[in-house]
Amino acid sequence: MSHIDDEIRELSLELYQTYTKLQELKKQKEPQPVKNYEFLTENHKPIHLLDMFKDQDYMIVIHNMGGKCSWCTAWADGFSGIYPLISKEAAFYVLSPDSPEQQAVIKSERGWQFPMVSIAESRFAKDMGFQEGTSYFPGLSVFVKNADETISRINSAPIGPSDQFGVLWHLYDLLPNNPMS
Repeated sequence: MSHIDDEIRELSLELYQTYTKLQELKKQKEPQPVKNYEFLTENHKPIHLLDMFKDQDYMIVIHNMGGKCSWCTAWADGFSGIYPLISKEAAFYVLSPDSPEQQAVIKSERGWQFPMVSIAESRFAKDMGFQEGTSYFPGLSVFVKNADETISRINSAPIGPSDQFGVLWHLYDLLPNNPMS
């Protein structure tokens, strides 16, 4: 083994330890009450956040910047592949400022399996910290449906290059000429 291999192994262990510490801190966060926002579904029907839980107690929401963001579509491609597994544990939606028509087109073109809703007419992204002015930011939020039919956000995370949510970036990082950098 080379010195570089030893250093890579050491840094990998440090990353794992830091990630474990981060997860422990996230478990200590206090739930944040969230109002029952209204969105538009793919067929232009209104849907409320509480209704999106369906029969699940938890829901994962992806804050997507829309079809114009190639990186956001790459993350969504990955989420589509694991959607059947995720949906067994929690409701799962991708939300974007795109219109329902735009969402339907990109969903069809990319073969996405998950449901989408439009947040174009909502303060949701802003209130969740994923919009500033007219700029949207990628991320995710995890919600719980409380026994009294209220909603709380129990976790959130930004999404960006080299995060733990996009396997594509980690695979590309192993290539000598990373196409994403």
